[in-house]
Amino acid sequence: MADASAPPESRRGPGRGPTRPAVAWAPVGAAVLVLGVLLTATSTRYGYHRDELYFRMLEPGWGYLDQPPLTPWLARTFADLFGDTLLVMRIPATLAHLAAIVVIALVARELGGRGGAQALAAWGYATAAIPVAFGHTLLTSSLDLLMWPAILLCVIRAVQRDPRWWLAAGLITGIALYNKLLVGALLGAILLGLVVGWPWRMLRRSAAPDRWPLATPWPWAGAVVALLVGLPNLVYQATNGWPQLAMGAALGENNAADVRSEMWLFQLLTLGPPLALVWLVGLVWLWRRRPLLRFLVVAYPALLAFTYLAGSQTYYATGLLSVLFAAGCVPVIDWAGAVGRRAVVVSVVALNAATCLVISLPLVPLAALGSTPVADINSAAQDAVGWPEYVGQVADVYEALPAQDRDRTVVLTQNYGEAGAVDRFGPDLGLPAVYSGHNELWEYGPPPASSTVALVLSEAPGAWGGRFEECTVRGRLDNGVGVDNEEQGVSILECRGPAGGWDSLWPDLRHLD
Repeated sequence: MADASAPPESRRGPGRGPTRPAVAWAPVGAAVLVLGVLLTATSTRYGYHRDELYFRMLEPGWGYLDQPPLTPWLARTFADLFGDTLLVMRIPATLAHLAAIVVIALVARELGGRGGAQALAAWGYATAAIPVAFGHTLLTSSLDLLMWPAILLCVIRAVQRDPRWWLAAGLITGIALYNKLLVGALLGAILLGLVVGWPWRMLRRSAAPDRWPLATPWPWAGAVVALLVGLPNLVYQATNGWPQLAMGAALGENNAADVRSEMWLFQLLTLGPPLALVWLVGLVWLWRRRPLLRFLVVAYPALLAFTYLAGSQTYYATGLLSVLFAAGCVPVIDWAGAVGRRAVVVSVVALNAATCLVISLPLVPLAALGSTPVADINSAAQDAVGWPEYVGQVADVYEALPAQDRDRTVVLTQNYGEAGAVDRFGPDLGLPAVYSGHNELWEYGPPPASSTVALVLSEAPGAWGGRFEECTVRGRLDNGVGVDNEEQGVSILECRGPAGGWDSLWPDLRHLD
C-alpha cells in the first residue's frame, strides 16, 4: 500500500508525472505584460537587423536557398497588414517570446511546480540573455525558441500522461519545418533519449511497468501528422536539391572553428551565468526524480554533439536548455522554502535580468554603444547599427556620378544585409536597383546588360580589378558611432564595364554563408 505521506510522484508509481497544480496566471501574466511593454518600447531603437532587411527583399515562395518560408512570410504579411515599419517587423518576434514565457511556465507546472516554480520559470526565462535578444529581433531562431519548447512540452505530457499529445507534438513539428529543418535534430535527440535514457530496469521491477512510448502507435501517428503538415516544404526541398543541406554545409565550413570553441561558454551565457546553476540542477533532478523524462537529459548532450559536428551556429540547444531550466525551477523553489533563501533566489534573478537586459536590448544610448563592451558581446546590436547612414553614403557617391551615367548604374553588395538596406532606404534617396550574389539574392539574377556602371560595396576592393574594366574607390562606409560591425570601413567602388558582361560575371559572384 502506498505511503500517503510520500510525495505525489511516489504515490503515482515510479517515474510518473506529478499532480499538476493550477496555472499561476498572476506571476506568469505579469512577466508577459512587463516584457511585452519593454520589447515594444525598445523595438525601434538602433535599427533593422541585417536578417530583417533581407526578409523584406525575399519574394513569396515555398522556400529559399538558405531557409524555409515561414519567417520571411511573417515579415511580409505583417508589413502588408500593418505597415512596413521596424515596429511592425518585430511584432512576430515579440509575440513568440511572450508565448514562450507561458510555455516555459507550463513546463514547470507539468513537472509539479506550483506558483513559485512557475513564477521563477516565467521571470527567469523572460529576462534571460538569448531569449530576450531573439524576442527583440525577428530572426528564424525567434520562432524556434517558441516551437522547440512547445514540442517538448507536448512530448513530456505524452510520456507522463496521455499519449495523444504526440499528435500535438507532430502538428507543431510540421509547422516548425517551415521555419527550419533543424527541428529534425531535436526529434533525433528525443528519439535517442527514449532509447538510451528510458528506465528499463526500474520499470521492469515495478508491479505495473510503463509501456515504452515508441512501442505504441501514438508517436508514429504524430510523425505522420508532422510529415503531412510539412509536406509542401519537404517537397520544395526535395525538388530543389535540398538547399538547406547545402546551406548548412556552407555555414559549417565558414563557422565551424568559432562555433566549436565558443559553444561551451555559450551554454553558460544562454540564460545568463546566474541561472546556469538552475538548469544544471534540472538535469540532475530529472535523472534522479523523473525517470520517465530522462530522455531530456540524454537529448541535451546529443544536441550539443550535433552542434559541434555541424559547426553552423552555437544556439542550437537553446530550446532544450530552456526546458531544463524550467525543470530546475521546481527543486530550486522547493529548496527556497525559507524567506531568506527565497530572497536569495529573487536577488539572483533580478541581477541576471538587469545584466541580460542591458546586453540584449538596445538600452545603451546609440552614441555611447561603440565605447561599451555591449556591441562586442551582442552581435545582434552590431548588426542593427548604421544602415541608413551607409545607404546615405552610397547615395552621395551616386549623386556625384555624371548625369548620363546614373541611368545605367546599379548597386552591387557583398551581402544580403547591405542589399536589404539599399532596398529599404535607397528609393527615398533616389538610388537605383540593388543586386547581390549572397544566398537567395543570387537567384534573382544579374543586372541588365544595359547597366555598365556599378557601385560595389566590398571589404576587398583589390579583388574587383579583374571583374571590371576599371574600379575606383569613391568612399568608405562609416556608421558614425564607432561600432565595429561587418560594414564599418567597407569600400564604395565605382566600377565600369563588367568583364565579359553580367551573364559571364554573375556565376563568379555567388556565395553561401
